[in-house]
Amino acid sequence: MFTHAITRRPSEEMVNGITTADLGKPDYALALQQHEMYCRALVDIGLHVTELDSEPGYPDCCFVEDTAVVCEHLAVIAPLGAETRQGEQASIEPVLSTFKPINRVIPPATFEGGDVLQIENTFFIGLSDRTNMAGAEALGEAVAAYGYEWEVMDCGPSLHFKTDVNYIGNNTLLVSPFFKDAPELGAFNKIVVDDDEAYARNCLYINGTVIVPAGFPKTLSKVQELGQPVVLLDMSEYQKLDGGLTCLSLRF
Repeated sequence: MFTHAITRRPSEEMVNGITTADLGKPDYALALQQHEMYCRALVDIGLHVTELDSEPGYPDCCFVEDTAVVCEHLAVIAPLGAETRQGEQASIEPVLSTFKPINRVIPPATFEGGDVLQIENTFFIGLSDRTNMAGAEALGEAVAAYGYEWEVMDCGPSLHFKTDVNYIGNNTLLVSPFFKDAPELGAFNKIVVDDDEAYARNCLYINGTVIVPAGFPKTLSKVQELGQPVVLLDMSEYQKLDGGLTCLSLRF
């Protein structure tokens, strides 16, 4: 059960954030409105939200999930894999240290939180351009000290593991076709989200509620069939930066 979330207000520099999407530059004013609605949704679900100020010099600073992995027992600070983002984790650490013991992973090991999916007692860690094997092993060893299990997986062609794989409760995953038959995920039911709604693979499950990005009716229908509460949020300006619902908060 999550009780807290940390978010960071997007900066005007976000219009120059890292992206592979060919959707144009974000509208900053609209992005602020969408971020406000996102934080409000977390509060409505029952979380206490700590919203940090934007961080000058870091266009991607609102994507706080990448800066750490937080679980019940500790927070592991990420040595971010993207060079332009290295340094964002420094301002997250003192905030997290008020809630959790801190573990630091040291470069050249790298990982980003977007490559890490915790489901109950297991961490699935995707290898990507941002997360290398040394980073995955360092993170795995850090959480294993507290009794957690961990599994390293190939991230495939996507930016992050959670671009393609997300848990939505009821022993169910949203996955891309790439992960449809992944043996490491064989214990889960899977909803395969095709490429025409690829962005909707990144839904956010919090305490029995699924937050779904607006504009993807096929995925929404499949999620609704599970019978859980669903919240729809417009995330258009973050989609332009490859940023999904999970990216915008650290939840614990």
